[in-house]
Amino acid sequence: MRNIALIVSYDGTDYSGFQSQPGGNTIQDKLEQVISKLTGERVRLMGSGRTDAGVHARCQVVNFETSSTIPIERWAIALSTRLPNDIVVQSAYSVPDHFHSRRDALSKTYRYTINCNRMPDLFRRRYEFHHPTPLDLEAMRAGAAHLVGEHDFTSFTSPLSTKPSHVRTILETKLVHETRTEAEGLYANPIYNREWDERHYPGKTRGVIHLYVTGTGFLYNMVRIIAGTLIQIGESKIAPEAMPGILAARNRARSGPTAIPQGLSLWEVVYEHLPSGQ
Repeated sequence: MRNIALIVSYDGTDYSGFQSQPGGNTIQDKLEQVISKLTGERVRLMGSGRTDAGVHARCQVVNFETSSTIPIERWAIALSTRLPNDIVVQSAYSVPDHFHSRRDALSKTYRYTINCNRMPDLFRRRYEFHHPTPLDLEAMRAGAAHLVGEHDFTSFTSPLSTKPSHVRTILETKLVHETRTEAEGLYANPIYNREWDERHYPGKTRGVIHLYVTGTGFLYNMVRIIAGTLIQIGESKIAPEAMPGILAARNRARSGPTAIPQGLSLWEVVYEHLPSGQ
């Protein structure tokens, strides 16, 4: 038997998440079906982590055992040509028998994207949350900094979480500002200009904000709740200095809303001896 790892990218818009479930229509279901057709075997994939319905992945890592003799360099193209167009196997690797895509992950990074331009981006609307008013980027950065380290993240997980412990370690948070030309710039209403924004939204930023959160493990809805809370900080509804108190409360009601799924992507998974897809 061989143990094979795949780096997989997918648009999760039309799927019920990564992990197989009775209703089907998951990324895991599609991958297992295609691998089984290719090899004639029933395989069971292990993923580096779950993604919810509507959430995407730039770098999801999976592994499975097979007795197939297909050369490793042919796996990616053989699978990608048989998969739906919104799932792509980027690369394949032979890994040691003991490799486990979830347990062996050293860290994972998620990215949440917020479009603060007045109009949504037609061509990226599946991959970002449209917030039509500017946000206070520096306040969001200050709030996010309080999340770094080992904390009990009960305030930042769904009450449906079944994990026995909500203690997790965040290694880094980063907010990156991308200036993107607005679609309405071709026919811009002159009343909506930079001076108007500065007068009505002082100290706040338009453009696109990418939130990156890197940690050793995450809870159900954790990154989306972090994103929702930081958006409220950017709206000046919550002070950045309130974040330690929100953590200490261990109460979901103290944090912000769960941000919509399409803005979230599993961005990178790091292992000791496997390329991360970076």
